[in-house]
Amino acid sequence: MDAKSASFDADAHAVRIRDQGFTVIEDFVDAAGLAAFREALAPFLGSHRGRNDFEGFETERVYTLVARAKVFEDLATEPRLMALLSRFLEGNFLLSATHAINLKPGETVQSIHEDDGFYRQPRSAPAVGYSVIGAVDAFTAANGATEVIPGSHLWDEQEVQRRKAEPGGLEQYLVPMEIPAGAAFIFPGKLLHRGGANRTDKPRLAFTNQYCAGWARPQENFFLSVPKEVVRTLSPRAQALLGYELWPSFMGMVTGSHPAKSLEPGWVPPIVDQAPK
Repeated sequence: MDAKSASFDADAHAVRIRDQGFTVIEDFVDAAGLAAFREALAPFLGSHRGRNDFEGFETERVYTLVARAKVFEDLATEPRLMALLSRFLEGNFLLSATHAINLKPGETVQSIHEDDGFYRQPRSAPAVGYSVIGAVDAFTAANGATEVIPGSHLWDEQEVQRRKAEPGGLEQYLVPMEIPAGAAFIFPGKLLHRGGANRTDKPRLAFTNQYCAGWARPQENFFLSVPKEVVRTLSPRAQALLGYELWPSFMGMVTGSHPAKSLEPGWVPPIVDQAPK
């Protein structure tokens, strides 16, 4: 265990998440890690412009980040983050999405949303997913810092609608997450938030890794987007996050076998006789 992990109080961060809906890890990435991130991402920038207003027409998004370089894998499996998420997501939880976000000058605000919205669970239920947003460039109110509504993870649907109908609507509750480069904040998928507008003349680079319960369907289909030859090079923790592990007792099996067996060279699933009897 490294010094950062040894001194990290996951329980204190979990309390902040439960109380206010988010917590910040100020030293999530050091200067060397930020430099490595930029270097590894550089070949992919310039060809992933957003396709709609939510992605951002002035935003570059590079998806499936975890499979593109070791630095991205390390961010997705960061030990302090894994310890914190284990306070909320039991067992073999999954990576749901992983991408870089390069917010360019002129980008407008997103709509206010929750990351758990597509799971069709009532807001009174526990969060299915948790999100991490990391600042490669410092986040400011001017350059598009993510804006959150503290405490909104505790609102049910009726409360959301009541506050939306107030003069000023939900926008009056938004708070920009102004954090330094290298910091990251973690929040449950039920927290209401949006991406801010970039009113500066420089881009604002960030990354997001999102996680979900082991029984839930991830946003990204990593079985199709990450070739097995790449998966074999990843750590066992990363492989489990991509779905090469079981959710008790057998969810995620491959023809009755553990999914990790599919990574063995030459492995083929057992043939099952399905002929009518």
